[in-house]
Amino acid sequence: MRPQVYLDHAATTPVAPEVLAAMLPYFSEQFGNPNSVHRWGQQAEHAVYAARQQLAVSLNCTAGEILFTGCGSESDNLALRGAALAAQAAGRGSHLITTAVEHHAVLHTAQQLADHFDFELTLLAVDAHGCVSAQQLADAMRPDTVLVSLMQANNEVGSLQPVAELAAVARARGVLFHTDSVQAASQLELDVQALGVDLLSIAAHKFYGPKGVGALYVRKGTQLQPQQTGGSQENGLRAGTQNVPLLAGMAAALQLVQQRRAPDNEKFLQLRAALIAGVLQRVPESRLTGHAELRLHNHASFVFRGVDGNALLRRLDVEGVAASSGSACKTGDPRPSGVLLAMGIQPEWARGSLRLSVGRATTAADIDYSVQTVERCVAALRK
Repeated sequence: MRPQVYLDHAATTPVAPEVLAAMLPYFSEQFGNPNSVHRWGQQAEHAVYAARQQLAVSLNCTAGEILFTGCGSESDNLALRGAALAAQAAGRGSHLITTAVEHHAVLHTAQQLADHFDFELTLLAVDAHGCVSAQQLADAMRPDTVLVSLMQANNEVGSLQPVAELAAVARARGVLFHTDSVQAASQLELDVQALGVDLLSIAAHKFYGPKGVGALYVRKGTQLQPQQTGGSQENGLRAGTQNVPLLAGMAAALQLVQQRRAPDNEKFLQLRAALIAGVLQRVPESRLTGHAELRLHNHASFVFRGVDGNALLRRLDVEGVAASSGSACKTGDPRPSGVLLAMGIQPEWARGSLRLSVGRATTAADIDYSVQTVERCVAALRK
């Protein structure tokens, strides 16, 4: 039987056993609604409180600055739409800044604000690694700029942005700064004070937590317009009964990441180095995309000239290797990735994109098999 190798941890991760254990009680014996006044409700309310406190410790903020959401995309949507509309209503301006290499949860939301809510949108050009500089941001700032959104780690190519430097530029002008840290949370320290950001998005399923739950850090004093109205949950900014077991799982997962970060990242780096070296040495006309060093520890991304990326994914799947072509949200789209095109990669290369991301259970044998399989599948497609 063929090996089964999962190299798509940038898309999602398995729930860690410790995380599952933290969630289970709230599916059964402690099932109450956290908004109810009786003891069952109080037990659930305490779990929500404890999860909020733990996330605050993990992000180095206060519990009141943690807002629970249903996923990373919702966190991004609330950050951009909520902050932009609140600023516009207060008369502070209607200019937004982001880049063409953001996740669509940011890019499409920003475009919608421009198309339907009278905002002006500036998309910063990125370099060949998918990054921008503090000087670029400073040059793009205007008196009516109200929000900047730049991701911490790119989900498609793994490159890291200098978020602290970029946020300092915005802060000096009194402009709100949001960063999408959904991809970064599994490996990077998310100290919102050191980063200097006003808004930060995460999603539990990217760091060995459950799907369907995320969080948004909102610096105290930051004004948001609610995007989901109804009850008074989450300080009136996100109505709806909180999903208690998933919140408990997200908090446990992020705490576990912090405890394991050093050994996990060391392992990821070794596996990533072997993966990149193997593919580039064995597959003709292949390139690494993203920054060679300043990238996520577990992330390797490539382009292959003259190859259909989606056809490559199907062949790899048949051979037992799970991968993505850029973003998991992008897979199946025949058009070249907009991220790669924005980085200056030609369409005949960009169409042949591949993202491989290792995880806690990945072994050296998995890497060897995957490199051989990529070599074999690319060769077959080129024939």
